[in-house]
Amino acid sequence: MKLSVVALDYDGTIAEHDTLDPGVRSAIAAMRNQGVLAILVTGRILGDLRRVAGDLRFVDAIVAENGGVLAFPHEGRSLALGPPPSEAFLAELVERGIHADAGQCVVEAAAADAPAMLDVLRRLQLPLTLVFNGERVMALPPAVDKASGLHAALRMLRLSEHNAIGIGDAENDHALLSSCELGVAVDWGSPALKAAADQVIPGAGPAAVAGYLRHIGNELRLAPESIGRRRIELGHAPDGRTVSLAVRGRNLLVVGDSQTGKSWVAGLVCEQLVLQRYSLCVIDPEGDYQALDGLPGMIILGGGSKPPRKREVTLALRHPDLSAVIDLSQVACDERCDYVAELLPQLAALRRRTGLPHRIVIDEAHQFLAGPEACGMLDQELEGYTLITYRPELLDPGVRAMMGPTIATRLTTPDTIFALEGVVSAAEPDGWRDALGSLALGEALLIGGQDPGPASWCRIRLAPRLTPHVRHRVKYLDVPVPSSKAFVFTDAGTPIGQQAATLRELVRAIETVTGPVLAGHLQRGDLSRWVGDVYADQELARDLRKWEQLAPYEALSDIRAGLTRLIQGRYACGEELFPGVRAPGGRYSPPGLPAWDATVAETSLGRMKR
Repeated sequence: MKLSVVALDYDGTIAEHDTLDPGVRSAIAAMRNQGVLAILVTGRILGDLRRVAGDLRFVDAIVAENGGVLAFPHEGRSLALGPPPSEAFLAELVERGIHADAGQCVVEAAAADAPAMLDVLRRLQLPLTLVFNGERVMALPPAVDKASGLHAALRMLRLSEHNAIGIGDAENDHALLSSCELGVAVDWGSPALKAAADQVIPGAGPAAVAGYLRHIGNELRLAPESIGRRRIELGHAPDGRTVSLAVRGRNLLVVGDSQTGKSWVAGLVCEQLVLQRYSLCVIDPEGDYQALDGLPGMIILGGGSKPPRKREVTLALRHPDLSAVIDLSQVACDERCDYVAELLPQLAALRRRTGLPHRIVIDEAHQFLAGPEACGMLDQELEGYTLITYRPELLDPGVRAMMGPTIATRLTTPDTIFALEGVVSAAEPDGWRDALGSLALGEALLIGGQDPGPASWCRIRLAPRLTPHVRHRVKYLDVPVPSSKAFVFTDAGTPIGQQAATLRELVRAIETVTGPVLAGHLQRGDLSRWVGDVYADQELARDLRKWEQLAPYEALSDIRAGLTRLIQGRYACGEELFPGVRAPGGRYSPPGLPAWDATVAETSLGRMKR
């Protein structure tokens, strides 16, 4: 991930005895000249900070009062992020002889006064929290800390904590370090903070921080080996232990035979990243990721015969709290490839400027990254790509060489396994090749990327997903289910010899079975039950149920048309189930009948029941 911002504590980290280290000041200036923003995150009251540090414009923003106040010194603006101190609380402290300093949000006193302050809070029943900072203690509103203040600053600056380094020295810096992608403690600070940090700056004072800032100011990205705290839970190993993958900003390859769950695995990874507030851009050539729309901050762009404008994509992805699925399922193949060839370099340039999106997911990657120009489309330094493909051998060799950990579902094609051998580290223990062909649905191999060390592989029973999986729509019309699960048409409980093992066969049967046979299945809710149980498509099952409930009120010919139209719209994506018969917009409508859909059914059902 790109380094975009450094958040710094003041006292004890970059300042001693109130005085900012001059080397730190110059290092911050050099870092800002490289495009890395600096945010001061301190427990001090803003006026007191001005007194000891002078001109505060050496940083881009200030979080003061331990998260209670946000200031932008270049604009001369500040705002309180919490309520002001209670007058009753301050009066009681004075009455007890406790000397306290009150800011816009914080009340600060000597740490030795903490028991008395706690007694006052209990007596007055005030919802305040006591936070220690060396020899001082601060009373703050609940949920106000350095992390909440930093998040407010980052939102204003349109930055993400996943592009941030936090540096501190004391016990009130735990929240700061944990909120940043990389949390750094100083060696001369709190032992507990050092134990919790991702890195420790060696040395004996702020001058060491100056050297650290000069070093990272020349780096484009956060070092992957340093950022392993945030993880993606993939599932469980055969012995029951949880298997997870550190995010780290590395490239990830997802491979497997067709219909073995590659897109499902990719969706599992995506939803966990989004829930950890990473920004994603998912290039979706087959409409498999629309269900991610249910996640916070996820938007769907495209979905029509023309792809979304590239400017529309880049404008959306400038916001760290947004992720986007680029639905290209209705775009012609040649146009789709040309579009992605132009989009990927633009996304790489956007990430160089803003650090967003954090990860770019490319499904059916062999369609777009097969030629010698493929490496030029990707940012080989920032990485952060997830490629999904059933044909890794078609990827350009340079692209394959960029890949990091691999997640594989069942894989049986010799050429594909041979190509995968060029991706997987030679240090991997033997056995993973044989395991590939024995994986069941819901299982995968994680090859590389485990702790400790990169040379390891593990069989996984995959974790459940929060969002449903959207199937490859057109091809699922013709994917047969086992004969034991086929839909059997009956008349008064007796099979009539007609079955449906695919959705296309179900649609044709709906058009041709007799009225009494169809009416009986509608009355019993058989169609919706079969789709829900066998295809696990609960959304389609719910809409079919609406038509089954409508059957007593509408002509059977209209019901047939509505059922056909519904399945057509869900899975055919504009393909003609019956050639030559197409409704406006490419949707099916039998001759002489209205173009019905689930919305019409729901409206009509409500009207009939009234």
